[in-house]
Amino acid sequence: MKKTTNFLLILGVLLSICNSSKAQEYKPDYQYAIGLKFGGYENGISGKYFMDSNTSLEGLIGFRSNGLVFTGLYELNQQAFSTEGFRFYYGFGAHIGAIGAGYYKRYGHDEFYNSSQILLGVDGVIGLEYVIPQSPIAVSLDLNPRLELATGPFFDLAPGLGIKYAF
Repeated sequence: MKKTTNFLLILGVLLSICNSSKAQEYKPDYQYAIGLKFGGYENGISGKYFMDSNTSLEGLIGFRSNGLVFTGLYELNQQAFSTEGFRFYYGFGAHIGAIGAGYYKRYGHDEFYNSSQILLGVDGVIGLEYVIPQSPIAVSLDLNPRLELATGPFFDLAPGLGIKYAF
């Protein structure tokens, strides 16, 4: 009888551990989102799509002084602070764009170009996003390191603040 009681007790503990770990598994609060991104050098439109519970794609159209930049990012997501609504994300991608003659703002110092230039490079992202409970609004804060290859090579670092409508 004692063996059966111990077996049932151990089985109950294992089942409760399995259920609690399932409950803590990360699930995104939305599948699609579209919004605005305000950056250190570029402001623009962003869109995000979750391919599965931990993987998303984000696209950005950034407008900057005398230029336009398209950026695509592959991001990995996980719950942050063990709190529903908070998401930590990181990833990588690339950008392509163009700027006209004038000053090109970048991390460290500005560069002056006499003519139009093509922008092409690799990007990284690390950030934190919060989806406001019972609302379709997501707010994010991130840091975007990138390596500019076409007009460089040089390293650039830009902060970003995003607000998106999630659905």
